[in-house]
Amino acid sequence: MTAIASDPTTQLAFSMYENKGVYAVLLGSGVSRSAGIPTGWEITMELVRRAGIAWNAGEQEDWLSWYVGQTGQQPNYSLLLETLASTQSERRAIIQGFLEPNEQELEDGLKVPTRAHRAIAAMVKSGHVRVIITTNFDRLMENALRDLGIEPTVVSSVDTLLGAEPLTHTQCYIFKVHGDYKDARILNTDIELGDYPCEFNNLLDRIIDEFGLIVAGWSGEWDHALRAAFLRAPSRRYPTFWLARGRLSERGNELVAHRRATVVSGADADAFFDGLNVKLETIQQSRQPNSLGIDLTIAMAKRFLAKPEHRIQLDDLVASQTHQAIAHFAPIFESREDRRSQSFTDWVLMFESTIEPLARLCTVLGRWGTGSELNLVLDAIKGLYVEAQREQSGYTHWLALKSYPAALIMYGYGMGLTRAGRLADLYKLLGSALVNKRETPSVMGETLSPFYVEDGTGLIQHWRGFEGQSNAKTPMSNRLASVLTARWAQNFAGVHDPVLLYERFEFLCLLRFAQERGVDEGVLNDMIGKNQFRHIAMGRLSWNSETIKRFAHEYSTDEHQAPLLAAGFAMGSQSYLKRFLEGLLRVSGW
Repeated sequence: MTAIASDPTTQLAFSMYENKGVYAVLLGSGVSRSAGIPTGWEITMELVRRAGIAWNAGEQEDWLSWYVGQTGQQPNYSLLLETLASTQSERRAIIQGFLEPNEQELEDGLKVPTRAHRAIAAMVKSGHVRVIITTNFDRLMENALRDLGIEPTVVSSVDTLLGAEPLTHTQCYIFKVHGDYKDARILNTDIELGDYPCEFNNLLDRIIDEFGLIVAGWSGEWDHALRAAFLRAPSRRYPTFWLARGRLSERGNELVAHRRATVVSGADADAFFDGLNVKLETIQQSRQPNSLGIDLTIAMAKRFLAKPEHRIQLDDLVASQTHQAIAHFAPIFESREDRRSQSFTDWVLMFESTIEPLARLCTVLGRWGTGSELNLVLDAIKGLYVEAQREQSGYTHWLALKSYPAALIMYGYGMGLTRAGRLADLYKLLGSALVNKRETPSVMGETLSPFYVEDGTGLIQHWRGFEGQSNAKTPMSNRLASVLTARWAQNFAGVHDPVLLYERFEFLCLLRFAQERGVDEGVLNDMIGKNQFRHIAMGRLSWNSETIKRFAHEYSTDEHQAPLLAAGFAMGSQSYLKRFLEGLLRVSGW
């Protein structure tokens, strides 16, 4: 399964790339919220406060309760505005105070264009967006466009509409259906918002009919004339995508159903439009319009890693992939249905295909990261592990297998770290704490190690169910080395042999695993002397003598040995490392 099938943003990016200029953006008040522009409800409560002070009510701890107690009604923005100001000019002056920044707000970066505004402006410059409809009075969108040297055609009244450049001839057409705050004719009250001039309705009908739509920051609950335009739209030439941070209202869902819109849940406008613009830029750069979603994700990660100023976008990308993975696995992990009729190998294949985008992303983070990304990866691993631990009823092999997706993230990132020679970060990763359902502390290098996932949980017989592994000593490790790394290696391994790279990672895991099991130098010497080292020799290095011999030679040199010991592996001891390799050589038959 590719990411493009489950990620509407990727689907939209490819559609916009292939159909330049056919998507219009509808921006509601929610888009300006992160700029410090208050929402309609916040303005309403401030108007309640002003009205109360004007009525000599004094300061109140709870202005909502006070207003309901005085009037017997919930506060209504339109009625309050009409109460405080009898003319449109007075209403405009009140609204202006909420929208224009003072000196302190400018210094704090408030009431200026947001990441969403700037991303949309970038999409206008690249030709992917030409039409913007907005219910907002502010000029944040215009300012973002002008910062990029784009002078938009702005329609905020019938007069400006009649004199405007034709829709098809302009680089950017902003249709402010409720007016502009510096124009006395802005629409505020329910009466004013009940219907638009026929010229506005004709233009809206044309846009909604001829363009795809990206709706953001608008609930679809109010703005009666705009709702009516949606409902009377005759066709759906292009898709509609509707951003929803929470659950849509009944009236919002009515519009979604009418437009057969794709709802994009959870993403705020800043992250959504920023991510959408980056995907469009990445598609353009790579010139691979038919690239799979996972390849696009990897390409974006590499771009973000190359520039420190893209740290926020990288955080958003990893968080988005993590949320998608957790959202997919959570209902599967929590289900109590009988697993007896379902194949273990089928579950493994499903887990691998679902986690692959995130796992491959983490290989890139390990290969080219600088350490700041470690917490992002730990969040992903711990998030998946916690979900796997919530429901503890069921067959033992099923409960054990649920930790596999989290382990794959650790393996992917760990292999990237190994390839980069970032051994101190790898040591830290393997020593990071995990808490299971019983709140028993453990570390990743033990609980999620390939050895424990394969054999310590009683799964080895199930892993032998894969083709060609019926008599294998390390069936899961073999799968990781040959099957999974073949798919992952193209993103981070370069010219390195991916199988050898996996075995080096597994060797480092084994050193850390032995440390967690209390195998210090005294215990190690005792185990080797009593021919018991085979109890700690696990993974492919327990039988792959050619690789063990190679490692024994390499790690006898300062080039390979010094960074390994400096990171903390092998207890930081040269003699411990030497004896450990001797033990592996004996077990393998050398």
